[in-house]
Amino acid sequence: MALQTSRESPAPVRQIANAISGWIDRLGAVWVEGQIAQLHRRQGMNTVFLTLRDPVADISVAVTCSRQVFDALNPPVVEGASVVVHAKPSYYANRGTLSLSARDIATVGLGELLARLEQRRQLLAAEGVFARELKRSLPFLPRTVGLITGQQSAAERDVLENARRRWPAVRFRVLHTAVQGPLAAREVIDALGTLDRDGEVDVIVIARGGGALEDLLPFSDEGLIRAVHQARTPVVSAIGHESDSPILDLVADVRASTPTDAAKLVVPDVAEETDRVTRLRDRGRQVLASWIVHERRQLESVRARSSLGDPRSSLSARSAEVGELRSRAQRCLVHRLDRDRNDMTHQLARVRSLSPLATLQRGYSVLQGADGQVVTSVAEAGAGQELHARVHDGRIHLQVTAVEPSDVEEKT
Repeated sequence: MALQTSRESPAPVRQIANAISGWIDRLGAVWVEGQIAQLHRRQGMNTVFLTLRDPVADISVAVTCSRQVFDALNPPVVEGASVVVHAKPSYYANRGTLSLSARDIATVGLGELLARLEQRRQLLAAEGVFARELKRSLPFLPRTVGLITGQQSAAERDVLENARRRWPAVRFRVLHTAVQGPLAAREVIDALGTLDRDGEVDVIVIARGGGALEDLLPFSDEGLIRAVHQARTPVVSAIGHESDSPILDLVADVRASTPTDAAKLVVPDVAEETDRVTRLRDRGRQVLASWIVHERRQLESVRARSSLGDPRSSLSARSAEVGELRSRAQRCLVHRLDRDRNDMTHQLARVRSLSPLATLQRGYSVLQGADGQVVTSVAEAGAGQELHARVHDGRIHLQVTAVEPSDVEEKT
């Protein structure tokens, strides 16, 4: 039942604390899985204090355990171990702290641990976290290489020395973190975020030497896997040796079998690149020289043609053709004109033969009266009448003195 309180009648702290304690005491025992982040065994005390951390979220809870239960574990648990605890929640009213009172603790065995890792891998794969199309290619020559590794570790030395041996001018930004234990995953996630926000860092290498499966557990942490999946900068996983395969290898853009292999992947070899440039330059020279020889031969072949050796020879031939065509055109035109002239002469002769003027030229004439009417009969003329005689070259004015009809009538 909720406490009945108000501003005028508040409850004292002890009453609230006892109420919380009573509510929590009514909770039953639960099984909890987590990772031991801190372990304290105080001298002379029968209680062992643990801090149980969630492997994914940044959440932890205090656990108390009797020394008898803790010492009965075989093998003994250490910080960073994954355990399953059967405990009952309890509230310590005097200090206002919540803790779990452990009744039984069991370490997660190797087989069970592998099964849990496989289950986590399958769940992440089903989400598409490891999809091949999400993998990004590494830059040919990064401006700065981000390196996350343990301080003064062999992995750091292998990456730095081999990378600088391959490309002496390479620049590194190294962030040191824990690489095993309960704090390793969180520190690696924070370092990854720092390097991913750095605009100068073009690739990030997460490196660690080999170790037991339990030592490499931080690199299968779900929080770290999701952080690498969301990173914008390409990530290279260089954890352990060839046989080691944490889940980080699956989500990283590139997996390196060893830290030394990671150095070979992130920077090119200056000697190999110099040799490649030399070979390409020589090949380019050979191709260019071959092209020049080919073009020179083509030019010589063109220049050897008769049209270019003596250009006037072609012009002379063309000039002769033009002259021949012009002569042919002239002959055709003259022939056409002569034929048309003959046709015109014939047509003119025919026209003239039909003309009255031709008849007059043969000695005939046409008599016309004063009114211009043609006189065709003696009946149309009378003595003393003036007539005009039309001949081929002019007119003759006449005066009729007498009219004599013909005895025989002529028909035309």
